[in-house]
Amino acid sequence: MSNSLPKTLIIVPAYNEEDSIASTLTTLMRIREKISTVDVCVINDGSKDRTVEIASQFDIVLLDLPQNLGIGGAVQTGYKYADKHGYDIAIQFDADGQHNADDLRELIQPIINNEADMVIGSRFLEKTQYKGSSARRLGIYYFYLILKFLTGQRFTDPTSGFRAKNAKVIKLFAENYPKDYPEPEVLILLHKKGLRIKEITAHMNARQGGVSSINSWKSIYYMAKVTLSIVMQKIIKE
Repeated sequence: MSNSLPKTLIIVPAYNEEDSIASTLTTLMRIREKISTVDVCVINDGSKDRTVEIASQFDIVLLDLPQNLGIGGAVQTGYKYADKHGYDIAIQFDADGQHNADDLRELIQPIINNEADMVIGSRFLEKTQYKGSSARRLGIYYFYLILKFLTGQRFTDPTSGFRAKNAKVIKLFAENYPKDYPEPEVLILLHKKGLRIKEITAHMNARQGGVSSINSWKSIYYMAKVTLSIVMQKIIKE
């Protein structure tokens, strides 16, 4: 990555990620040491393990929530911090080691070039080594079809949390962000506001530790709830 970048905040939501948070932050610290305009913000979402103890050993911004808010509330906390402190770009980066720091430059480049307001790192835009379960891939394809129908735009990886946003989107998300499983829903929100969304190819790793928040029984609830949310988001007038 270039030694000169816009003021950038990497937002890392973390809930019970003691097995992977040190490795993730060690990787991000290498970037921060080279680029003075990049900061890392970990939002500890009420973890019950050693996540906050481990994260506090790094030179980062640590926001320790007193209780679990869920992924939407944790990430929005990061956007509120980014908006308050005047960051030009915010990047959502998973604590579990799945996101690849080598893709960060390509992720933010369309924003630097003023080609997009939000950029999504996609596992499916091109063929990569990512291998998710059949059920997970089917769910992603399901949201791809719904969003293509509602927006006319092709989002190959609508559930990806590896995303970069410019200051306009940071401010919007600081004020309005879905609380549960927000990734597909915000695509409708940005589309309605005429904001530009672009995908780039991202090379995801296997989860380094911890447990996904979406298990088999929750997946049905997740799909039904998000489907209702994105349809309502589409039909409700501003």
